Amino acid sequence: MPITPTKKIWMDGELVNWEDATVHVLTHSLHYGSGAFEGIRAYPTPKGVAIFRLREHIERLFRSCKILMIDVPFNVDDVVEACREVVRANELNDGCYIRPLVYLGYGEMGLNPLPCSVNVSVAAWPWGTYLGDDGVNNGVNTKVSSWQRHDPNAVPTAAKSTGAYVNSSLAKVEALKGGYDEAILLAPDGKISECTGENLFIVHKGMIFSPMHSDQGSLEGITGETIETIARDLGIEVRYEALIRSDLYLADEAFLTGTAAEVVPIRSVDDRLVGDGTPGPITKQVQSIYFSAVRGGEDRYQHWLDYV
Repeated sequence: MPITPTKKIWMDGELVNWEDATVHVLTHSLHYGSGAFEGIRAYPTPKGVAIFRLREHIERLFRSCKILMIDVPFNVDDVVEACREVVRANELNDGCYIRPLVYLGYGEMGLNPLPCSVNVSVAAWPWGTYLGDDGVNNGVNTKVSSWQRHDPNAVPTAAKSTGAYVNSSLAKVEALKGGYDEAILLAPDGKISECTGENLFIVHKGMIFSPMHSDQGSLEGITGETIETIARDLGIEVRYEALIRSDLYLADEAFLTGTAAEVVPIRSVDDRLVGDGTPGPITKQVQSIYFSAVRGGEDRYQHWLDYV
């Protein structure tokens, strides 16, 4: 989806004009992919615009940087406030997508990243749902990718690192060129991992199942954890277990979760309908509460909202 420019981007403690938020061509992260990022959404609520689970996202950003041995020159509170500041400065009262980024800057070249400067930016812009309104309402068609998810001992999959997403891009392009909406990646052991930018859930016999994060190399998603909480509050059991691709084919329902995608039913996997090919009752129930919660409609989940 194309980006709609806004007015200001936060860069290393200052707001700069959108068109001036540039980096040198020899920026280290551009060459070697060492960096970490987050995707965060803000939504309009009756009390004003609120960023959903802001602190949890920024804390995960710092965990990613710890794994990558990147020392961030700001603290969590600084970056949390930077996100709020960008939303305010750009008057994004109808909601937006927020992209914090930690990257290694200009001044050093070579595979040793330790001498590099560390830079931090936060941008925000209006952005619709990643897989489209039709996908949210009616489901998406997926395929199991020929590309394999990283082995966690080759690339640390617990970090939301910039360079690691080449893997996701390859799988995404393959799926789109094959006529599908999204790809599902397998872990090196052949078990289900996740989609290109989303966690994966299936519903079977009234219970929700999802791959184990550490074993199958999927990122521990904040939206996924949100759905887990909602489901358990509804009395629905959620289990993290090793899943194989035939579990997807035989599921009663399936859906994916992610900040950009939000909560999206899966219509088919490898040309096999999931259930009857329409969003199932459990998927619709958790999806409905999620969309209500992010917009301030659920009192029990008000603590997830960070009002700007």
